[in-house]
Amino acid sequence: MKKNQSYTAEFKAEAVKLVLEQKLSHQEAAQRVGIPKGSLSNWVASSQRRGAQALKAAEPSVAELKAEVSRLRRELARVEMEREIVKKAGRVLCEGVAARYAVMKELQARHDYPVAVLCSALGVSRSGYYAWCERPASARQRDDERLKVAIRGVHAASRQTYGTRRVLAELRAQGFEAGRDRVDRLRRTMALRCRQKRCFRVTTDSEHLLPVADNLLLQDFTASAPDRIWLTDITYIRTDEGWLYLAGLKDMCTREIVGYAMDERMTQQLCLRALGHAHARRRPPPGLIHHSDRGSQYCARDYRHALDALGMRASMSRRGNCYDNAPMESFWGSLKNELVHHRRFATRAQAIAEITEWIEVFYNRQRRHSAIGNLPPAVFARQFYQQLRSAH
Repeated sequence: MKKNQSYTAEFKAEAVKLVLEQKLSHQEAAQRVGIPKGSLSNWVASSQRRGAQALKAAEPSVAELKAEVSRLRRELARVEMEREIVKKAGRVLCEGVAARYAVMKELQARHDYPVAVLCSALGVSRSGYYAWCERPASARQRDDERLKVAIRGVHAASRQTYGTRRVLAELRAQGFEAGRDRVDRLRRTMALRCRQKRCFRVTTDSEHLLPVADNLLLQDFTASAPDRIWLTDITYIRTDEGWLYLAGLKDMCTREIVGYAMDERMTQQLCLRALGHAHARRRPPPGLIHHSDRGSQYCARDYRHALDALGMRASMSRRGNCYDNAPMESFWGSLKNELVHHRRFATRAQAIAEITEWIEVFYNRQRRHSAIGNLPPAVFARQFYQQLRSAH
């Protein structure tokens, strides 16, 4: 009686591969490995049944697919949240752990981010953050919080126009002691920024044959006392009713706007009204230098006669040289950047009211000017006359 031969699992697998992978017939494969055809057929059938069962077992159910989609959505939302956090607080990644904790606390209060996501995005531990929150604030941190309140107040009072230097000057005037770098750091932490500048457009009409005065200043704008040098110019403001033109005069000692006038037309009468306003307000002594550009309004006969009658000496910029009247151009830039470009005036009357308030209340009496020791023009003028009286 012939004894049944046994085969290893590896041998059976290799024999099945001849049929399933190399595509041999059962007869050819059986002959090649020297086994009965029936045995090989049984092995192949068994292998195919196991593969079908494994494939069926590996196929996920609808519930499993839904759960996987939900997991991926949560993961995507978390990644997007981490990217958003890094964009808002990426600057502290180069700073210490305490700075990251402070930003985390601020972001959590402002945007309600989960602590776990904040810790993952900024590379800190949750236990360390919670321990930092429970730790009492240091004297430095308490001072920073007081400074933040004061800086926000200065930022609002300056109508969002002060940079670090002017904020620092205002803080010191209020009795706060802080360095420039510290104030700059706290401003960046609170995301406080100045209003941005806009472009400049020339309005001077120098294409005329009217007489032109010599340039008596040659870009030397130093004045030893008020009412020695006045600069003047014209600018324009857009309103829904049309253009509004503004003529102004600026004292080069106090940097105060001593006179101005506004009208819907850019005429000689507009400039005469501004000059009359300044003279009635200041009553300057004879010999004051009145400097302007070469605009036809300032070269007109009536305007020149008005200067002569008031005892003023006419001075004019060189042709096409805006630097010869730079302080006045700087004032127009401040007016446009800090007020006009951030408003839409429905009427000329609205523009006149807001510009008048900005000049009289803010610029002349509150806004600090770097050329006069970061003092407002009115304060500088008062101190100048007090020192003058004390000297006598």
